[in-house]
Amino acid sequence: MASLSDLCSSSPSLKPKHNQITKFTPLLRKDSLTFSTLSNSNSKLVATHSVAREISADLSKTNSVGVLKKAKQGGLEKDPKALWRRYVDWLYQHKELGLYLDVSRIGFSDEFVVEMEPRFQATFKAMEELEKGAIANPDEGRMVGHYWLRNAKLAPNSFLRVQIENTLDAVCKFADDVISGKIKPPSSPEGRFTQILSVGIGGSALGPQFVAEALAPDNPPLKIRFIDNTDPAGIDHQIAQLGSELASTLVIVISKSGGTPETRNGLLEVQKAFREAGLDFAKQGVAITQENSLLDNTARIEGWVARFPMFDWVGGRTSEMSAGIDIREMLVGASMMDDTTRSKVLRNNPAALLALCWYWASDGVGSKDMVVLPYKDSLLLFSRYLQQLVMESLGKEFDLDGNRVNQGITVYGNKGSTDQHAYIQQLREGVHNFFVTFIEVLRDRPPGHDWELEPGVTCGDYLFGMLQGTRSALYANDRESVTVTVQDVTPRSVGALIAFYERAVGIYASLININAYHQPGVEAGKKAAGEVLALQKRVLAVLNEAR
Repeated sequence: MASLSDLCSSSPSLKPKHNQITKFTPLLRKDSLTFSTLSNSNSKLVATHSVAREISADLSKTNSVGVLKKAKQGGLEKDPKALWRRYVDWLYQHKELGLYLDVSRIGFSDEFVVEMEPRFQATFKAMEELEKGAIANPDEGRMVGHYWLRNAKLAPNSFLRVQIENTLDAVCKFADDVISGKIKPPSSPEGRFTQILSVGIGGSALGPQFVAEALAPDNPPLKIRFIDNTDPAGIDHQIAQLGSELASTLVIVISKSGGTPETRNGLLEVQKAFREAGLDFAKQGVAITQENSLLDNTARIEGWVARFPMFDWVGGRTSEMSAGIDIREMLVGASMMDDTTRSKVLRNNPAALLALCWYWASDGVGSKDMVVLPYKDSLLLFSRYLQQLVMESLGKEFDLDGNRVNQGITVYGNKGSTDQHAYIQQLREGVHNFFVTFIEVLRDRPPGHDWELEPGVTCGDYLFGMLQGTRSALYANDRESVTVTVQDVTPRSVGALIAFYERAVGIYASLININAYHQPGVEAGKKAAGEVLALQKRVLAVLNEAR
């Protein structure tokens, strides 16, 4: 049986009763710590044009990987007192955001940290240049500016800053006008919009779906549905569920390029449903896309209710902070996290710590999968969101120097404690090809709404016990894990989580010398699908002529 110190040594605090969140003492955080073990020979930085350009394509030949292999032979720290000291030493906490990162159950050594320090310093420099407007997506010749969306003052020129600020103001005003009924459908008996139907795929769906699921109130002013595929039955189901409320449904069509086939198909199907119901789609349609795209021009010509821009320097998978949702508080949380993840001191930068853990756990080559387990129902879709963010960003065949590296980290997940009855059996005793990310939420219910199932025990206590027990059981069998803790699921904390992982992906990509901001494999699939459809049309033409 695990000891108390072992059971709770990688949680910010013991679970507080009745949702009273325990405050950390300043003694647990060593904000002033830096790498005291660094020698002078390690203080010089490598060239900063791209951190991993200094890394051989054959990762097995690098010194840090040698240190990694040597250190891993020692196994994980199992002594409860030593594990507690490791927890205290490496715990990251952001008091204002109420976010904590515990990496004590990832077994990286001090030697490994020292060996990786020059690479991280070069990566920090590369990220700094990215935020200043450097071309960080060389394959497409684009800047990468999703960080500017949460702080427009960081945009490299005044034109972009004004564009971002005006778009955010326009989105928020539009949302307020829809909710208040100032903007309303022309033929709805309710006299206001009651439903939202979001049409999009990939980053234009997964991010909004996650945010909507995480932050939706019990009785939202507008309920939201998604068409995120080109499956006819799935589209029919969503439209049928709307029923007579189609007349009071605001349809938001999201496509950065404006020509994504699946999104176009969903739009055409929805427009058909509107025609059959005798409704004017243009009076209920909103487009979120790049200016002058096919979708933007269509919406302009047909006179849709509204059009909002997406920018070519924001990828779909990093566009949650752009137009589409009233997210001022999310932007505040993301901006606060961005400020923190600009730190050049590894211990004070949670995204860098997370990237360090990924590199250690997967040997820098994606040798292990990332299992994401949020112990909160409202965060169920976080694992799906991370699946796209991480795998589409890091899953690349070639590095920035043209070497074939076949990089990536596989991501999958469920939710706690449902996972207890799904695949924890294999995680503990089966093939050891993964590391785990636990997501912990300290607040169970709003204050004053909890009750005890039995004396001294609430339903949330059981959930907390399952998380602690699962983590302890996995660690006892040498399964490594990271734990991310937030006090509550709020717009601010969700924005912080998104920004946290976006930065971690960018840092890790720089460490392994790949372009995280394009997706040639996705484009290849689209091209192949187009060729199949073109062949089908030719075959049908021949068959029709032969009749």
